[in-house]
Amino acid sequence: MPSNNQTYDMLLNLVKTRMSVRKFRPDPIPEDTISKILEVARWAMSGANSQPWEFIVVTDPEIKKQLRDAYSEYNTDLIFWMEQQREYNLRHPSYQVKNDPHESLRFNKAKANWHQAPAVIVVLGDGRRQWGTVMGAHTFGREQSHLTDGLANACLLIHLAVASLGLTSEWVSIHIEEPHKRILGVPDLLKLYLIIPIGYPDVPAREGVRRPLEDIVHRERYDMNKYMSNEDVIKY
Repeated sequence: MPSNNQTYDMLLNLVKTRMSVRKFRPDPIPEDTISKILEVARWAMSGANSQPWEFIVVTDPEIKKQLRDAYSEYNTDLIFWMEQQREYNLRHPSYQVKNDPHESLRFNKAKANWHQAPAVIVVLGDGRRQWGTVMGAHTFGREQSHLTDGLANACLLIHLAVASLGLTSEWVSIHIEEPHKRILGVPDLLKLYLIIPIGYPDVPAREGVRRPLEDIVHRERYDMNKYMSNEDVIKY
């Protein structure tokens, strides 16, 4: 049995080498591999052990394309208009277009290709399962932190399980849920939290980059010497 240090080293190596990609090989994923990933996810932490998550595994190419098309039409459109509200230099580089700004909209709608992953996992949440937690009423609409915290925990474990099996994944945030729900037949009451494409990477591995530990850890009280001004954040 590995020692505590060996177990820690395995975990640290896993999180340091895991990476998100946007280009997957078409190789299918064995069903038992997907089951292993979701077996890890179901052991995530949640308030009052309410386990609010459910998962839809999509491998049908047509359904995956419908999900991508809905994402490009609605999600990307929202992001485009939100980016237009920001100072030009603070916009995401994909939206820094000096001539016709709609050129960036067309470009970003066309570039999403996560539907080409052999499988996607759609993460759902049922806020009713959180009624047993503190402030359980705050499980719908904007104030649903109990629900989204639990779903985020499950998603993190999915990404780690994927990496442990030699695959890779991507985090596809869903800001407008309804079109995706209609495609998948998801009841309105449930939250469609995230889409996670999984597969074998079609890009070379690269070393991750993180801020130094000493820059983000404070002892006893907040160290104002580490506080970033707006100018520092922009430069960062």
